[in-house]
Amino acid sequence: MTEVNPAPTAPAGERPRPDAAPSLRGGLARLGEARHVGLIAALVLLAIVGLVTKPENFATSSNLVSVLALASTIGVITVGATFVIIGGGIDLSVGAVMALASVWATTLSTQSYGPVVMVICALAVGTGAGLLNGLLISYGRMVPFIATLAMLVAARGLAQRMSSQRTQLVQQDNSAIVDLSTTRVLGLPLLVYVFALVVALGWVLLNRTTFGRRTFAVGGNPEAARLAGIDVRRHTMVLYALSGLCCGIAAVLIMARTTTGSSTHGDLYELDAIAAVIIGGTLLTGGRGSIIGSILGLLIFTVITNLFILNGLNTSDQLIAKGLIIVIAVLMQRRSIRTST
Repeated sequence: MTEVNPAPTAPAGERPRPDAAPSLRGGLARLGEARHVGLIAALVLLAIVGLVTKPENFATSSNLVSVLALASTIGVITVGATFVIIGGGIDLSVGAVMALASVWATTLSTQSYGPVVMVICALAVGTGAGLLNGLLISYGRMVPFIATLAMLVAARGLAQRMSSQRTQLVQQDNSAIVDLSTTRVLGLPLLVYVFALVVALGWVLLNRTTFGRRTFAVGGNPEAARLAGIDVRRHTMVLYALSGLCCGIAAVLIMARTTTGSSTHGDLYELDAIAAVIIGGTLLTGGRGSIIGSILGLLIFTVITNLFILNGLNTSDQLIAKGLIIVIAVLMQRRSIRTST
């Protein structure tokens, strides 16, 4: 006769403990929603400051369009950075990769290649650089900080070599790229719609697909994800390739805005993108984050920069303020984690 073990029961006088995992997930979800509300409130407060300090400049349609146009380029990079950081990594090379993609594409422009070839080139260069990052990190077992730092230096150097440290113009035959910045629909340039499309696709990919669930799993606990059957190394490699693809898209947008390709494009964009992701509530250790939070964090950063410019404050003061915001955001993040657990 087969012996059947009875189901374990709680000791006398002790109530059975509920499953902690759903409770923790629910707490993190509520925390994320509260953070989004807080970020929206911060944006409203900044708008009030702008209306009080520079009412004749801040609320104009031209200023709002310029804010959105600036946010679009960095915002596309921020979407890719959100995936990488949720997956437990970091990418310091995004600004340099964007610059390299813009230089490579405008080099083709000077050789009479059309806009389609330029766009494909920018996307391919960005994706290729991201894929190389992913290979070094996943299969070369390099620390993400070191691998992407090396890519930052190498991409800047290659961009300088290709352009001879000169700014390259988008040729008039490729006006279709410039049209992304000059053509407006409902008062907004087309590049803003490109940005919105990237955000929408990123949100769907992160929140409604198996790829997104695996990204959270890999960032939260790589070993548990491996035991669950996820190819952690391949998934990490794809995350960096995705980040590179976003850099390629951003290169097209910055070429449209400036009509140039330059090795100086994207200077400190990696810091702005990472800071926006942190402010948006994504954990630097991975496993938690959201696209919406990152975009709200980016808008806060962009509006702050706009307010500093309108009020004639120095660039050094802007950097100091951004540094303080990052420190405060990290401290608040750590406190919220302790509270939720």
